[in-house]
Amino acid sequence: MKSPDATERLLQQIEWKVLRRLDGLLHGDYRTLFRGAGIDLADIREYHVGDDVRHIEWNATARLGTTHVRQFNEDRDLCAWFLVDTSGSMGFGSNTRRKIDDAIAFVGALAQVLSRHGNRVGLRRLNVGALAEGVIPPGTGRGHVLRMLSSLQKEASRASPQMPEGLSLADALAQSAASLRRRSLVFVISDFIAETPWSEALGHLSMRHEVIAVRATDPLESQLPAVGVLTLRDAETGEQVWVDTSDPRFRARFEAVARVREASVAAAFARAGVDAIELSTSEPMIDTLLRFADLRKRLPPGANARGGRA
Repeated sequence: MKSPDATERLLQQIEWKVLRRLDGLLHGDYRTLFRGAGIDLADIREYHVGDDVRHIEWNATARLGTTHVRQFNEDRDLCAWFLVDTSGSMGFGSNTRRKIDDAIAFVGALAQVLSRHGNRVGLRRLNVGALAEGVIPPGTGRGHVLRMLSSLQKEASRASPQMPEGLSLADALAQSAASLRRRSLVFVISDFIAETPWSEALGHLSMRHEVIAVRATDPLESQLPAVGVLTLRDAETGEQVWVDTSDPRFRARFEAVARVREASVAAAFARAGVDAIELSTSEPMIDTLLRFADLRKRLPPGANARGGRA
């Protein structure tokens, strides 16, 4: 387990390397991340199914020929949950960063942004079986964010974390949906590598909450370099297999399987009705956060990806 000082250093690094740059790129205007049903007019955009008809901007509608609505800055307290997969496959990384390391940094950055603007943030580790375990209820403040990071680092330091017996990603998402009562902004952070289908459970979660899937990836999961014979191990089951990466036919088959998997995951997100962003170990964290900011600007106020409302 990382010491409290190590967790503090991690948060300081996130603040120095990521949040200062984000603040500069957004010019300090974090309201672009939190648009909702407040009182300050933020923008005017085309009407989406499920929008409040009371927000129709009639002048713009008459002028442009299509129905437009007013979009407002959020002035209510926002409650955000981070549902984090810390199972074995999240421990993979082809360079100095593992997928779980990126997940922790993402939580630290977004939780700090949300918390220091008066919003409450909470954590649930998806690889914990009992509802009461692995949960940090929503709170605010730097100390609360440090507690969340410490919990994740403790789990990530295990040699081979795995889902408890009988608890699939789908089961973990279903448990989360049952336990989250208040409508919230929910980040599901996972590589979504699972033997059982999880799309339906993710879709059920998005019926009540605004869900954003944050998919952790690594370049070697889609393309292998020609480096000779390697031992590949399934991080979830421990099964090992020898492969010859110098064989171009094997690499072609590997990439074909990866493309099918990518298409399957994208289709699953579409069926669940959720928006997704990629969290790659080969990409700077700031790029992921800017994609999130752009996604928030495009979401209809008070609606999730399905167009539903609280």
